[in-house]
Parts: sequence; structure tokens; C-alpha cells
Amino acid sequence: MQPIQIQPIGIIHSCFKEKFATPRQPGLVPAASGQVELIAPYNLADAVEGLEEFSHIWLTFAFHQTAQQGWKPKVRPPRLGGNAKLGVFATRSTFRPNPLGLSLVKLESVDTSIGVVLHVSGADLIDGTPIIDIKPYLPWVESIPNARSGFAGDDQVLSLPIEYSEQAQLALTQHPQLTQLIEQVLAHDPRPAYQQNPERIYGCNIADINLRWRVRIRCIEVVEIT
Repeated sequence: MQPIQIQPIGIIHSCFKEKFATPRQPGLVPAASGQVELIAPYNLADAVEGLEEFSHIWLTFAFHQTAQQGWKPKVRPPRLGGNAKLGVFATRSTFRPNPLGLSLVKLESVDTSIGVVLHVSGADLIDGTPIIDIKPYLPWVESIPNARSGFAGDDQVLSLPIEYSEQAQLALTQHPQLTQLIEQVLAHDPRPAYQQNPERIYGCNIADINLRWRVRIRCIEVVEIT
């Protein structure tokens, strides 16, 4: 079999700067905006003509941060608490024979004024992720309401109120546009399933801020925003 050579056609500029707290699936955080910037020779207006007629697009991307670590036939899905193992092809693990992922995002607009930039939302990709391909989403054939989702089940959302420390409240007065993004990210509980200590403080970098929080018994407490 002849080897197949694949080259990135662009990169995504995302509000998520690291793997931790990046949504586990696309669409979970609608406030997560991003820009897919096509690179030469693919950054031609002709290449995206007609794409603006679609509301959503598929992004095929490369797991660039873990590609060098190779693949594993069995992996530990975070959804199962990091204890049970399943076959890699029964999961969305990053450790795959070919380090490719697939993400369905909402297409907000297409900008061809300088090169090609696609403005998207609901992305679950880390900043700088290489984009391999783009295809329009066809709901009449690709949406299957009664499909089974195996061990992944339904989405799990924390139905806890979010409380902010005085420092966090003050920081948000300077960045009010981040409130929705922060609350959507925390509602989907980025913590590993096996970590449930209500005193433990977690931290991540999103949208150029450092966010620190903990999940109490009765609320999610945002401890600090810097």
C-alpha cells in the first residue's frame, strides 16, 4: 500500500491554551470562539466559495501535542474514571494509529478580505491545532437522533451555582465578555472523574487569563482570575 502524505491546510486560533479544561466534545461550550486560518496555497477565496451557506462544518485536525507518543490498542477513557480500559477504536482517545480528530463546529462567518479566515464557535480544539480538512455538515444524513452512544452516555452537566470570590468579581469587571465562557466551561466539570476532593483547587489558562476554581458540595467557587 502506498503511503499517504497529509499536509495541514490551516491552524485554529482558540481560547483554549492547554488540554486541561478544553471541552471533551465540540458544541458543549457555545461561547468558545475560534478562527480557522487557512495557509498557502489553500488560503484562496475560491476554495471556500459557497461554504457560507452552511451553518456547521466538520474540522479534521491533528492531535499535534500527543502525536509523537504513538498509539495504544487499549486506553483509559476519562469518562470511566481512568480505571477501566477499552479498545482505542471504541473511544476518542488522542493516542491513535493516525493522530487525527474530528470536530463539528458552528460556522459564524467566512472572511476572505485577507486570505481566508473562518470564524467558528463551539470548538473543542487547543490553540494552534493544525487543521487537515474542512467539510460542510449535512444534518439530513449525519444527524441520527436514536443512535446509541455506548459508555459515553449523555452529557454530564454540574447543576451547581457558580460563586465568585471578591478578586474574581473585580477581574470580571475588566473582562465581562469572559463570564459566559467561564461558566460554560465549569458547568461541564473539567476535573478527572476520579478527583472529587471539594477542597482541591484546579487551574487552567483560557482566553489569556489564568482561572482557578474548586467544586464545593453546594457550588462551584471561582477562587481567582488573573
